Amino acid sequence: METSNIVYVDYRELERFMKEGFIALGVPEKDAQICSAVLIESDLRGVESHGIGRFKMYVDRIHDGILNPITKETTVKETGNTALIDGNHGMGHVIAYRAMEKAISMARDANIGMVGVRNSTHFGITGFYPDMAIKQNMVGFAFSNARPSVAPTFGVAPVIGTNPISFGAPSDEEYPFLLDIATSTIQRGKIEVYAREGKPTPKGLTIDVLGNEPTDSRELLKTLVEGTASLLPLGGAGEELGGHKGYGLGMMIEILCASLTGGSFGQALSGFENGKPAHHKLGHFFIAINIESFVPIELFKKITGSIMREVRSSAKVPGKDRIFLAGEKEFDMVKRRKAEGIPINPAVQKIIRDLKKDLGLMGFDFPFI
Repeated sequence: METSNIVYVDYRELERFMKEGFIALGVPEKDAQICSAVLIESDLRGVESHGIGRFKMYVDRIHDGILNPITKETTVKETGNTALIDGNHGMGHVIAYRAMEKAISMARDANIGMVGVRNSTHFGITGFYPDMAIKQNMVGFAFSNARPSVAPTFGVAPVIGTNPISFGAPSDEEYPFLLDIATSTIQRGKIEVYAREGKPTPKGLTIDVLGNEPTDSRELLKTLVEGTASLLPLGGAGEELGGHKGYGLGMMIEILCASLTGGSFGQALSGFENGKPAHHKLGHFFIAINIESFVPIELFKKITGSIMREVRSSAKVPGKDRIFLAGEKEFDMVKRRKAEGIPINPAVQKIIRDLKKDLGLMGFDFPFI
């Protein structure tokens, strides 16, 4: 794809576009602000698979009636520092935001807060939610299960989700430590990006029912849905490179997000019932830890920063002059994209043009429209 076809757009306009789009779909304004903030944060961090390029997915799901634009979550059970929430198939970003807010509030009063969620929907990048805890001088965790797309070690059928995990901690550096990873080698959203850009998926990230490792991105999107291809767990196929570890982490998250919430798992998360679109019924789990319950916040930040600096200053591979910490690349990317704009490739330009027309969003004049 020619870079000359890429247009850079101010992130605030893209965020406003998505917010107005959500409102046009019946999402209340405050909730629409949360949804658009999560999505644009993804683009700012350079995670194009979960930003405006995925906006249409939510539009389609609302139109299909499997995603409720008005979020009416209910508290099933609550103690001093735990809660179980039923999302009632509302906007996942809103459900997750409120759940992490509750975990933070509990941690402020009771040292730690843990909130499980069932019957939710896709909530964007997992790292958004631990970052909420970081901003309150806390440690944060977020987990989610997902529709089955990953094969277990020595298996070829998609029975586990990409099941992301995110952990965040404040530091005395310019940026926090913020890990946000799937427990698979790759996420379906990244394959969607490859397909939009006409690029192959690198070998070794997926497996088909015959044990081959397919690379045709557009074909993969079909076979992943059909169940004749799967993503591989973090570490890849077999045990030699640690694939069983990624598989184990994915199972751990499935238990946290389904067993501990009384929620759904596996094929029940596929988004289909009897061949028709259905609620995704995702589960999430959030943890906030009040650092002051253990050590003074400044001491925590100093030690965390010292750990980061010691790692960053260690010996490097010949030809490489920098070791990155989790969240560092994204921190740099946010600064750059706030200054330069968000790069929008032709495939996403078309999505935006179509959505502008379909949703009646006339108050926008992007360079490609």
